[in-house]
Amino acid sequence: MDTALLKLATSYLLGGLLGLVTITNPLSKIPLFVSLAADLDEPAARREASRACLYAIALLAACLFAGVAVLETFGISYGALRVAGGLTVAVIGYRMLFGTADSLFARPAASSALTGFAFFPLAMPGIAGPGAIATVIGISTEIAELPGGALRATAYAATVVSILVTCLMMYAIFRSARPVSRWLGGEGINVVTRLTGFLLVCIGVQFVGSGIRSFVAGA
Repeated sequence: MDTALLKLATSYLLGGLLGLVTITNPLSKIPLFVSLAADLDEPAARREASRACLYAIALLAACLFAGVAVLETFGISYGALRVAGGLTVAVIGYRMLFGTADSLFARPAASSALTGFAFFPLAMPGIAGPGAIATVIGISTEIAELPGGALRATAYAATVVSILVTCLMMYAIFRSARPVSRWLGGEGINVVTRLTGFLLVCIGVQFVGSGIRSFVAGA
């Protein structure tokens, strides 16, 4: 791999990883998983965690590769997507920062442990929520604008790796959710969530700025 491709791969890998890890905020999902898996033994809890991560990988990868096609089908410009995605990410970050987290994460249904919770609410919206999907589609629009197939293939591969690493991190967090929850306590998780919220606001503003530049360039 030449220097340009290596630099591009590193950029998309680290950028995708930072965006996804920040917006999924693995530590903030600990209370959700502990509550959902309260009535499960350890093997069953591990099974639900692994299934949730596999579902999330499939969802985010589908958004990465099909996102541009969907936008073109509905006539949505890349700039519009980046502005909308940036606003979505920023609003989620704002709500995390000021303690108004999405009610979807507040309390799972009482029958979750009996019916299975790997897909909903753990994979979606727990991991592959609106912010993560907007982030991935936003990255896909940037990749679509790269000149040359080799550059696009490298960027896609690096972004897929960032998705895989993010979901592996989520799986590790789920596996250790019970002891980590006891160690951090409610206050520790609250601090991490608010710091992450501030980072999400910054990422959202960056997406909005990128979208505005696309609008101006296309005007």
